[in-house]
Parts: sequence; C-alpha cells; structure tokens
Amino acid sequence: MMRSPRSGVIGLTACAALAIAGSAVFPPDGAGLSAQPPAGGARAASATKPAAKPAATPAAKPTVKPAGAVAYRWELPAGFPEPVVPADNPMTHEKVALGRHLFYDTRLSGNGTFSCASCHLQSRAFADALPRAVGSTGEVHPRGSMGLANIAYSPALTWANPLMRSLEQQALVPMFGEDPVELGLSGQEQQLLARVREVPQYKALFAAAYPGSGDPVSLDHIVKAIASFQRTMISGRSPYDAFKQGRSAAISASARRGEELFFSEKTECFHCHGGFNFTGTVNYVGKGFVEIEFHNTALYNIDGQGKYPAPNTGVESVTHEEEDMGKFKAPSLRNIAVTAPYMHDGSIATLEEVIEHYNAGGRTVKSGPNAGVGAESPLKSEFIKPMDLTPQEKRDLVAFLRSLTDSTFLRDPRFTNPWRTR
Repeated sequence: MMRSPRSGVIGLTACAALAIAGSAVFPPDGAGLSAQPPAGGARAASATKPAAKPAATPAAKPTVKPAGAVAYRWELPAGFPEPVVPADNPMTHEKVALGRHLFYDTRLSGNGTFSCASCHLQSRAFADALPRAVGSTGEVHPRGSMGLANIAYSPALTWANPLMRSLEQQALVPMFGEDPVELGLSGQEQQLLARVREVPQYKALFAAAYPGSGDPVSLDHIVKAIASFQRTMISGRSPYDAFKQGRSAAISASARRGEELFFSEKTECFHCHGGFNFTGTVNYVGKGFVEIEFHNTALYNIDGQGKYPAPNTGVESVTHEEEDMGKFKAPSLRNIAVTAPYMHDGSIATLEEVIEHYNAGGRTVKSGPNAGVGAESPLKSEFIKPMDLTPQEKRDLVAFLRSLTDSTFLRDPRFTNPWRTR
C-alpha cells in the first residue's frame, strides 16, 4: 500500500481480504480487519511527487448474462465512462428490478422497521439528514451515512476503510454487523430467507433475475441484486453539466466565478475533488489503474499532534499507523447541497461553514474534549492551507457547489420505492 504522510493518496493495485463481521454500513474502520496493510499492495504514492505508475488494472473478463435475462443497458450522462462490474455479477434489468425492491424492503431488518433506504434517501442523493446514522434498534453510529450517488465508480466504499472494495461484500455489513447494529440481522439469515420466500412478488422477481436456479432465493443473490441496483444510481445531469455542454445560462455568474476558484491554485479544491465525479477515489472501464485517496483535512487536533477523537480516527483505525490519523475519503461533491450535515461525523452544518473551515486552513474547536487548532496539525494534508477568501469569493464557491445538484436524479422514478405503487 503506497502512502504519503501528508498527501493521503493510497494506491491499491490488489484487492485485500475483507472481514465482514463487526462493522457498520460505514463501519468502525478496522473492525474485524488485520492491522497490517494487505499483502501484495503497492506502497507509497505522493500527491505532489508521483511515484512509479501502478500496474494497469487487468481487463475485466467477459461476463455472460443468465439465460433468459436481459443485459442492462447503461444510460450514462455525457462524459461519463462505463462503470466496472464484477465478472460474477453481470448487470441485468431483472436483477436491478429485484435489487430495487430489496433496497426498500423493511423485511431486510431484524425487527421489520428498517430498510437500506431508511439511511439512504433519494431526495438527499441517497444519504440522510442526520449527523450520524441511526440503526434499526435506535443505536447511534460513529459516522454519517454516505451518499450512494455514483457509487458504481467508487473503488473504496466507506469513509476510512481502504479494504472495503466490493458492493456485494459491503452489503453484508449493514445486514449482519453488530458494532454498531444497523439492520440487525445477525443470526437471522434463515429467518430472512424465509420472510422473502413468503412474498408473492419475490417469487417472480427472483425467478426472473436468476433463471435456471433451483432455489433462487439466497443471501448471495440478495446482495448481488442490491449491488446491481446501487450501480444504476448514476447522477450527472446538474446545471453545471449543462453549462459544460454549452448552455452558458445554465448557471449564474456567481457560480461561474466559483468554478474558477474551485479549479485554481488559490483554493486547490480540485486536488481532492477532481474529475467527472468530483472525487479523487475513482475507477471505471478502461482506466489504467485504480485511484483511492484519503486525506486529513485538519478537522481536529486534540493533542497538538493531529489526533482525532476515537473511534473516528480514520484510516489509522485500520492500519494503526500514526501517519494515517484523521485520513478520510473525500466524497463526491455531486449533489453536495442536499447532503448536509458535512464531514464524516456531521460536525459541520452548512456549506458556508465548510468553506470557512477550509478558508482557515483547518477548524478550531474552542472548548470541550475535542478542543484544538486544526490549522496547526502536523498531519493535515498539504492542500489544506489558509486561502484568504473575500466574502464574495466564499459566496461564489457556495454557488458553484449548489450548481452540482442533479434535481432529476433526486426524483427519478427508476430509483423510487416500488412498494408504494402496490
């Protein structure tokens, strides 16, 4: 695994073993995982001084759709590449339809009160409005629910666990994890399958998604269907996209000025939030190598040495290496205006406050157990530095960020709750 103490770039060329038990949707980083970096991983890439180019990602093996199923046809926004799909879970329309029903089904929780959608609301780009997520039993989680928009392009699926790489494997975590409890299905796998088999709609949906299977209702088929549906959650039709396609009036003059600032060396926002998906963590068909990045944004510095409050210590909780303290994934900024509150723990309420945090080169927490001056952290990313923005420049940046909202995606009927129509 390659890492630079300050850049936060981690280049992974091989998928490490994943541990599923004892985690959350965005699990306590390192729960059930080896403290050592994955064997065979690359080591050390820097954001400012590139190391040798990692080996190219092997070409995906051709996938064969199940007989009788219809291969999924991507309807991608302009400029968007095709997502990578696992060879053992080819995309079909039938599987996506099944996954949509499962995603919204409260039968996928131990007490029948929660579904995946309970923490991932379409109106909020499949995030939610809570600073920290709350599970089916009422347990408050250490971190907030990350948005699922464009999750198909993300090769790292949590706030700070570089080993969680597969949507299929990650789906098991909220279902069966116990620390914290989310859907609360631990020890109830057979009960879950029995409940699903009792639903008349599922008999047809599973048979269509997995034709030729003697008993298509299985945990493996459930998680593969959910992952297939999640991969269709692609968002790229915002006013800013229209502007980039030639509609100059699609965004305001303020947003256009904000764009210039965003991609300037004065703010350096683009270093962590670049590319078509406004994040440094990305993969897609035809990409030479997988990019995974985690950064310390100087949100905390409770001991003067860059320490973050437990249990949210970032990648450090997986690797147990001091240089990884406070490193978290930079999420996509698409639809960022509807995913408040911000940061991994929801500790910043508004976009305006986010801009103030970065403008200061780090957050100052004046009192309490987390008191400290983030700007003085020796572990913060080299891109986090005072920017000396004017009030108008701050407003312009916020206007630009708001122009990334894809309103069509937030109400697209393909992603709505199918059970409400029955």
